[in-house]
Amino acid sequence: MSIVSDIKERGDEAVREWALKLDGVEPTRAVADHSLLPKQAVLDLADRVERWHAAQRPADIRLEVEPGVVLERKWLPLQSAGVYVPRNLVSTLVMCAVVARTAGVEEIVVCTPPAGAGLVAAAAELLGFGEVWALGGPQAIGWLAYVRKVDKIVGPGNQYVNDAKLEVWRDVPIDLPGGPSEVVVVAGEGADPQIVELEIAAQAEHGHDAGCTVVSTLAEAEAIAPEHLVLLGSAEADADLVRNAGAVFVGDYSPVASGDYATGGNHVLPTGGWARSTGGLGLETFLKPITIQRLTKEGLDLVRPTVEALAAAEGLTAHAAAVQR
Repeated sequence: MSIVSDIKERGDEAVREWALKLDGVEPTRAVADHSLLPKQAVLDLADRVERWHAAQRPADIRLEVEPGVVLERKWLPLQSAGVYVPRNLVSTLVMCAVVARTAGVEEIVVCTPPAGAGLVAAAAELLGFGEVWALGGPQAIGWLAYVRKVDKIVGPGNQYVNDAKLEVWRDVPIDLPGGPSEVVVVAGEGADPQIVELEIAAQAEHGHDAGCTVVSTLAEAEAIAPEHLVLLGSAEADADLVRNAGAVFVGDYSPVASGDYATGGNHVLPTGGWARSTGGLGLETFLKPITIQRLTKEGLDLVRPTVEALAAAEGLTAHAAAVQR
């Protein structure tokens, strides 16, 4: 039985046992340690993240598609969200929790491994987030899904955290699967070799399994669909042609690290080729659309023939009867 399925079956007691076994401590609220927190940097990042993501709010729409047939589509925030923050990554706390709050999420629950929880809790306290748990690994994902029962779980993690997110996905939505971090540098004609080396070295800090690739054409990069795409030299002119990348960094003065820590763009991004079909975390991650339909008698009279014809074709007689008013 997996950790997640055990927690689903036994709840809090299973969480406690796994936390003791894997982390050596029981789950507890994290105590803030402000001694190493770069407070102004955290506040600066949070401000930029909030402003950029607030601008992403989709518009509600209303349309009278036929006389007496009115449709509305409204965007509503989730009620709760669980945020997983890897050890010491206060920037990830900002990228997830600040965006959730900007979207209007009422209940934001943060989990982070016990080692380093003090730093994450200090950043959360500085930003006004009160609930941070010193609980990491798959047991944190299981707890968020089956004990706290949040509406959605977001945030990156290691292979075990990612596997746990995929396992709970049947019951609780997640942001996206997260794999090893990756960068592709397109070194076009005139690209500065030193900048190429800097980008590769920075990405390699994420671990031995980080993907660090240098190519010469955009087509090669598109085939990889990387988490981070850097365009240098003559490749800068191709920025508007990119379809498959989590985030694109254009030119000598746009390092990936600036997006990781400072610009306000989100650094929770698709990896492993997922950028072909999905984007990174944004305001819409914490929103859901709901459709409202209003018909007058005249509107129902107008659409009734369409309903009756399609219901007859599909053999659903009760559907046809349902529009007889």
